[in-house]
Amino acid sequence: MLAFTVRRVLVALAVAVTVSVASFLLLHLSGDLATAIAGPEATGPQIAQIRRDYGLDQPLLTQFLTWGWRALHLDFGNSFYFRESVIDLLAARLPITLYLGIIALAVALFVAIPLGVVAAVKRDTWIDRTALAVSVLGQAMPSFWFGLTLILIFSVNLRWLPVSGNATWKNFVLPAVALGYYAMPAVMRLTRNGMLEVLASDYVRTARAKGLPPRKILVRHALRNAVIPVIALSAVQFGFMLGGSIVIEAVFSLQGLGQLAWESIARNDFPVVQAIVLVLAMIYIGLTLAADLLNAFLDPRLRQS
Repeated sequence: MLAFTVRRVLVALAVAVTVSVASFLLLHLSGDLATAIAGPEATGPQIAQIRRDYGLDQPLLTQFLTWGWRALHLDFGNSFYFRESVIDLLAARLPITLYLGIIALAVALFVAIPLGVVAAVKRDTWIDRTALAVSVLGQAMPSFWFGLTLILIFSVNLRWLPVSGNATWKNFVLPAVALGYYAMPAVMRLTRNGMLEVLASDYVRTARAKGLPPRKILVRHALRNAVIPVIALSAVQFGFMLGGSIVIEAVFSLQGLGQLAWESIARNDFPVVQAIVLVLAMIYIGLTLAADLLNAFLDPRLRQS
Protein backbone atom coordinates (compact mmCIF):
# COMPACT_ATOMS: atom_id res chain seq x y z
CA MET A 1 0.00 0.00 0.00
CA LEU A 2 2.89 2.37 0.76
CA ALA A 3 4.47 1.89 -2.67
CA PHE A 4 1.09 2.40 -4.35
CA THR A 5 0.53 5.60 -2.34
CA VAL A 6 3.96 6.98 -3.22
CA ARG A 7 3.38 6.33 -6.93
CA ARG A 8 -0.01 8.01 -6.88
CA VAL A 9 1.32 11.02 -4.97
CA LEU A 10 4.17 11.46 -7.46
CA VAL A 11 1.72 11.30 -10.36
CA ALA A 12 -0.53 13.86 -8.62
CA LEU A 13 2.41 16.22 -8.12
CA ALA A 14 3.42 15.89 -11.77
CA VAL A 15 -0.13 16.68 -12.87
CA ALA A 16 -0.26 19.66 -10.49
CA VAL A 17 2.93 21.13 -11.96
CA THR A 18 1.65 20.56 -15.50
CA VAL A 19 -1.66 22.27 -14.73
CA SER A 20 0.17 25.21 -13.14
CA VAL A 21 2.34 25.71 -16.21
CA ALA A 22 -0.61 25.32 -18.58
CA SER A 23 -2.86 27.77 -16.71
CA PHE A 24 -0.05 30.35 -16.57
CA LEU A 25 0.84 30.03 -20.24
CA LEU A 26 -2.73 30.04 -21.55
CA LEU A 27 -3.49 33.38 -19.94
CA HIS A 28 -0.21 34.95 -21.01
CA LEU A 29 -0.46 33.64 -24.57
CA SER A 30 -4.03 34.92 -24.96
CA GLY A 31 -2.75 38.45 -25.63
CA ASP A 32 -0.90 41.40 -24.17
CA LEU A 33 -1.90 41.51 -20.52
CA ALA A 34 -0.65 45.05 -20.04
CA THR A 35 -2.88 46.30 -22.88
CA ALA A 36 -5.86 44.38 -21.49
CA ILE A 37 -5.29 45.85 -18.01
CA ALA A 38 -4.81 49.39 -19.26
CA GLY A 39 -7.87 49.39 -21.47
CA PRO A 40 -8.47 50.36 -25.10
CA GLU A 41 -7.95 54.11 -24.50
CA ALA A 42 -4.54 53.82 -22.80
CA THR A 43 -1.51 55.41 -24.39
CA GLY A 44 1.80 53.74 -25.10
CA PRO A 45 3.61 55.21 -22.05
CA GLN A 46 0.72 54.16 -19.78
CA ILE A 47 0.86 50.60 -21.10
CA ALA A 48 4.64 50.53 -20.62
CA GLN A 49 4.25 51.77 -17.04
CA ILE A 50 1.68 49.07 -16.27
CA ARG A 51 3.99 46.47 -17.79
CA ARG A 52 6.77 47.58 -15.42
CA ASP A 53 4.47 47.83 -12.38
CA TYR A 54 3.16 44.29 -12.76
CA GLY A 55 6.46 42.71 -13.77
CA LEU A 56 5.23 41.90 -17.28
CA ASP A 57 8.47 43.21 -18.79
CA GLN A 58 10.43 40.32 -17.26
CA PRO A 59 11.12 37.02 -19.07
CA LEU A 60 8.21 34.60 -19.08
CA LEU A 61 10.13 31.99 -17.06
CA THR A 62 10.93 34.57 -14.38
CA GLN A 63 7.29 35.60 -14.23
CA PHE A 64 6.19 31.98 -13.83
CA LEU A 65 8.72 31.19 -11.11
CA THR A 66 7.76 34.32 -9.21
CA TRP A 67 4.05 33.56 -9.53
CA GLY A 68 4.53 29.89 -8.61
CA TRP A 69 6.59 30.70 -5.51
CA ARG A 70 4.00 33.19 -4.32
CA ALA A 71 1.19 30.74 -5.08
CA LEU A 72 2.86 28.13 -2.86
CA HIS A 73 2.48 30.64 -0.04
CA LEU A 74 -1.16 31.33 -1.03
CA ASP A 75 -0.20 34.78 -2.29
CA PHE A 76 -1.99 35.35 -5.59
CA GLY A 77 -1.59 39.12 -5.55
CA ASN A 78 -4.40 41.63 -5.72
CA SER A 79 -7.40 41.75 -8.00
CA PHE A 80 -7.24 44.32 -10.81
CA TYR A 81 -10.96 45.04 -10.56
CA PHE A 82 -11.97 44.43 -6.94
CA ARG A 83 -8.78 46.02 -5.58
CA GLU A 84 -8.38 43.50 -2.80
CA SER A 85 -6.43 40.36 -2.08
CA VAL A 86 -7.24 37.46 -4.39
CA ILE A 87 -6.99 34.94 -1.56
CA ASP A 88 -9.63 36.91 0.38
CA LEU A 89 -11.96 36.79 -2.63
CA LEU A 90 -11.47 33.04 -2.95
CA ALA A 91 -11.98 32.48 0.76
CA ALA A 92 -15.32 34.31 0.59
CA ARG A 93 -16.61 32.57 -2.55
CA LEU A 94 -15.17 29.04 -2.36
CA PRO A 95 -17.36 27.79 0.56
CA ILE A 96 -20.50 28.56 -1.44
CA THR A 97 -19.28 26.53 -4.42
CA LEU A 98 -18.13 23.65 -2.21
CA TYR A 99 -21.45 23.61 -0.37
CA LEU A 100 -23.33 23.54 -3.67
CA GLY A 101 -21.10 20.77 -5.04
CA ILE A 102 -21.45 18.59 -1.95
CA ILE A 103 -25.25 18.85 -1.94
CA ALA A 104 -25.41 18.23 -5.70
CA LEU A 105 -23.19 15.14 -5.40
CA ALA A 106 -25.32 13.83 -2.53
CA VAL A 107 -28.46 14.30 -4.64
CA ALA A 108 -26.84 12.50 -7.59
CA LEU A 109 -25.65 9.53 -5.50
CA PHE A 110 -28.89 9.27 -3.53
CA VAL A 111 -30.88 8.92 -6.75
CA ALA A 112 -28.42 7.24 -9.12
CA ILE A 113 -27.13 4.35 -7.00
CA PRO A 114 -30.56 2.93 -6.02
CA LEU A 115 -31.78 3.51 -9.56
CA GLY A 116 -28.78 1.64 -10.98
CA VAL A 117 -29.27 -1.26 -8.56
CA VAL A 118 -32.97 -1.58 -9.39
CA ALA A 119 -32.24 -1.36 -13.12
CA ALA A 120 -29.70 -4.20 -12.83
CA VAL A 121 -31.99 -6.40 -10.75
CA LYS A 122 -34.92 -5.73 -13.12
CA ARG A 123 -32.86 -6.06 -16.26
CA ASP A 124 -34.69 -5.75 -19.60
CA THR A 125 -37.92 -4.71 -17.93
CA TRP A 126 -39.79 -1.41 -18.16
CA ILE A 127 -38.00 -0.30 -14.98
CA ASP A 128 -34.62 -0.83 -16.62
CA ARG A 129 -35.67 0.96 -19.79
CA THR A 130 -37.11 3.87 -17.82
CA ALA A 131 -33.88 4.24 -15.84
CA LEU A 132 -31.85 4.26 -19.04
CA ALA A 133 -34.20 6.84 -20.55
CA VAL A 134 -33.77 9.08 -17.52
CA SER A 135 -30.01 8.65 -17.89
CA VAL A 136 -30.02 9.66 -21.55
CA LEU A 137 -32.30 12.62 -20.83
CA GLY A 138 -29.98 13.82 -18.07
CA GLN A 139 -26.98 13.98 -20.38
CA ALA A 140 -28.89 15.49 -23.29
CA MET A 141 -30.60 18.24 -21.31
CA PRO A 142 -28.58 21.48 -20.89
CA SER A 143 -28.08 22.29 -17.22
CA PHE A 144 -29.06 25.95 -17.60
CA TRP A 145 -32.34 24.99 -19.31
CA PHE A 146 -33.13 22.47 -16.58
CA GLY A 147 -32.34 25.09 -13.95
CA LEU A 148 -34.65 27.61 -15.58
CA THR A 149 -37.38 24.96 -15.76
CA LEU A 150 -37.02 24.27 -12.04
CA ILE A 151 -37.28 27.99 -11.32
CA LEU A 152 -40.42 28.28 -13.43
CA ILE A 153 -42.11 25.35 -11.70
CA PHE A 154 -41.03 25.53 -8.06
CA SER A 155 -40.32 29.25 -7.65
CA VAL A 156 -42.61 31.13 -10.02
CA ASN A 157 -45.67 28.86 -10.16
CA LEU A 158 -45.64 26.93 -6.88
CA ARG A 159 -43.64 29.51 -4.86
CA TRP A 160 -42.06 26.79 -2.75
CA LEU A 161 -38.42 27.81 -3.09
CA PRO A 162 -36.57 31.09 -3.67
CA VAL A 163 -35.39 32.02 -7.13
CA SER A 164 -31.90 33.28 -6.34
CA GLY A 165 -29.41 34.17 -3.63
CA ASN A 166 -27.63 32.11 -1.00
CA ALA A 167 -29.13 33.35 2.27
CA THR A 168 -30.55 30.01 3.50
CA TRP A 169 -30.38 26.32 2.67
CA LYS A 170 -33.52 26.68 0.58
CA ASN A 171 -31.56 28.72 -1.95
CA PHE A 172 -29.35 25.69 -2.67
CA VAL A 173 -32.10 23.14 -3.29
CA LEU A 174 -32.90 23.96 -6.92
CA PRO A 175 -29.29 24.60 -8.05
CA ALA A 176 -28.15 21.39 -6.33
CA VAL A 177 -30.84 19.38 -8.14
CA ALA A 178 -29.96 21.00 -11.47
CA LEU A 179 -26.24 20.38 -10.97
CA GLY A 180 -26.70 16.90 -9.53
CA TYR A 181 -28.93 15.75 -12.36
CA TYR A 182 -26.02 16.31 -14.74
CA ALA A 183 -23.83 13.84 -12.79
CA MET A 184 -26.56 11.29 -12.13
CA PRO A 185 -26.57 9.47 -15.53
CA ALA A 186 -22.90 8.43 -15.40
CA VAL A 187 -23.21 7.17 -11.81
CA MET A 188 -26.42 5.30 -12.58
CA ARG A 189 -25.01 3.54 -15.64
CA LEU A 190 -21.78 2.60 -13.89
CA THR A 191 -23.73 1.21 -10.92
CA ARG A 192 -26.01 -0.76 -13.25
CA ASN A 193 -23.13 -2.23 -15.26
CA GLY A 194 -21.19 -3.09 -12.12
CA MET A 195 -24.19 -4.79 -10.56
CA LEU A 196 -24.86 -6.80 -13.71
CA GLU A 197 -21.26 -8.00 -13.74
CA VAL A 198 -21.23 -8.89 -10.06
CA LEU A 199 -24.62 -10.61 -10.11
CA ALA A 200 -23.34 -12.91 -12.85
CA SER A 201 -20.17 -13.84 -10.92
CA ASP A 202 -19.47 -17.25 -9.40
CA TYR A 203 -19.44 -16.16 -5.76
CA VAL A 204 -22.92 -14.66 -6.06
CA ARG A 205 -24.24 -17.88 -7.59
CA THR A 206 -22.58 -19.76 -4.72
CA ALA A 207 -24.23 -17.48 -2.18
CA ARG A 208 -27.60 -18.14 -3.80
CA ALA A 209 -26.96 -21.89 -3.77
CA LYS A 210 -26.27 -21.70 -0.03
CA GLY A 211 -29.71 -20.20 0.48
CA LEU A 212 -28.66 -16.74 1.66
CA PRO A 213 -31.44 -14.14 1.69
CA PRO A 214 -31.64 -12.14 -1.57
CA ARG A 215 -31.31 -8.82 0.25
CA LYS A 216 -28.14 -9.98 1.98
CA ILE A 217 -26.67 -11.17 -1.31
CA LEU A 218 -27.58 -7.88 -2.99
CA VAL A 219 -26.14 -5.59 -0.31
CA ARG A 220 -23.20 -7.48 1.22
CA HIS A 221 -21.91 -9.34 -1.81
CA ALA A 222 -23.06 -7.53 -4.96
CA LEU A 223 -23.38 -3.84 -4.11
CA ARG A 224 -20.25 -3.80 -1.96
CA ASN A 225 -18.11 -4.79 -4.94
CA ALA A 226 -20.06 -2.95 -7.62
CA VAL A 227 -19.80 0.40 -5.83
CA ILE A 228 -15.97 0.49 -5.84
CA PRO A 229 -15.63 2.15 -9.29
CA VAL A 230 -18.44 4.53 -8.35
CA ILE A 231 -16.15 6.04 -5.70
CA ALA A 232 -13.58 7.11 -8.27
CA LEU A 233 -16.30 8.39 -10.59
CA SER A 234 -17.88 10.39 -7.76
CA ALA A 235 -14.59 12.19 -7.12
CA VAL A 236 -14.29 13.01 -10.82
CA GLN A 237 -17.89 14.19 -11.02
CA PHE A 238 -17.44 16.38 -7.94
CA GLY A 239 -14.48 18.04 -9.63
CA PHE A 240 -16.56 18.58 -12.75
CA MET A 241 -19.31 20.10 -10.63
CA LEU A 242 -16.95 22.60 -9.05
CA GLY A 243 -15.54 23.58 -12.42
CA GLY A 244 -18.88 23.61 -14.19
CA SER A 245 -20.86 25.41 -11.51
CA ILE A 246 -20.35 28.72 -13.31
CA VAL A 247 -23.51 28.17 -15.38
CA ILE A 248 -25.69 27.12 -12.45
CA GLU A 249 -24.36 29.91 -10.24
CA ALA A 250 -25.16 32.42 -12.97
CA VAL A 251 -28.71 31.08 -13.41
CA PHE A 252 -29.47 31.14 -9.67
CA SER A 253 -27.32 34.21 -8.81
CA LEU A 254 -25.15 32.33 -6.33
CA GLN A 255 -22.10 34.37 -5.42
CA GLY A 256 -19.70 31.44 -5.54
CA LEU A 257 -16.43 30.71 -7.28
CA GLY A 258 -18.10 30.11 -10.63
CA GLN A 259 -19.76 33.51 -10.60
CA LEU A 260 -16.45 35.09 -9.59
CA ALA A 261 -14.72 33.35 -12.50
CA TRP A 262 -17.29 34.71 -14.93
CA GLU A 263 -16.95 38.25 -13.58
CA SER A 264 -13.15 38.06 -13.65
CA ILE A 265 -13.01 36.78 -17.24
CA ALA A 266 -15.39 39.52 -18.40
CA ARG A 267 -13.28 42.20 -16.67
CA ASN A 268 -9.83 40.84 -17.64
CA ASP A 269 -9.01 40.27 -13.98
CA PHE A 270 -6.17 37.86 -14.72
CA PRO A 271 -4.82 37.26 -11.17
CA VAL A 272 -8.26 36.07 -10.05
CA VAL A 273 -8.71 33.85 -13.13
CA GLN A 274 -5.29 32.27 -12.61
CA ALA A 275 -5.99 31.61 -8.95
CA ILE A 276 -9.41 30.07 -9.63
CA VAL A 277 -8.02 27.75 -12.30
CA LEU A 278 -5.19 26.67 -10.02
CA VAL A 279 -7.37 26.15 -6.93
CA LEU A 280 -10.01 24.14 -8.79
CA ALA A 281 -7.33 22.04 -10.46
CA MET A 282 -5.67 21.30 -7.11
CA ILE A 283 -9.02 20.31 -5.59
CA TYR A 284 -9.71 18.03 -8.56
CA ILE A 285 -6.26 16.40 -8.30
CA GLY A 286 -6.69 15.91 -4.57
CA LEU A 287 -10.10 14.30 -5.04
CA THR A 288 -8.87 11.86 -7.67
CA LEU A 289 -5.87 10.97 -5.50
CA ALA A 290 -8.11 10.31 -2.51
CA ALA A 291 -10.43 8.19 -4.65
CA ASP A 292 -7.51 6.12 -5.97
CA LEU A 293 -6.20 5.48 -2.47
CA LEU A 294 -9.65 4.57 -1.17
CA ASN A 295 -10.24 2.19 -4.07
CA ALA A 296 -6.86 0.56 -3.46
CA PHE A 297 -7.74 0.14 0.20
CA LEU A 298 -11.08 -1.47 -0.64
CA ASP A 299 -9.75 -3.63 -3.49
CA PRO A 300 -6.27 -5.15 -2.96
CA ARG A 301 -6.10 -6.17 -6.62
CA LEU A 302 -5.58 -2.52 -7.55
CA ARG A 303 -2.50 -2.30 -5.32
CA GLN A 304 -1.02 -5.42 -6.86
CA SER A 305 -1.61 -4.22 -10.42
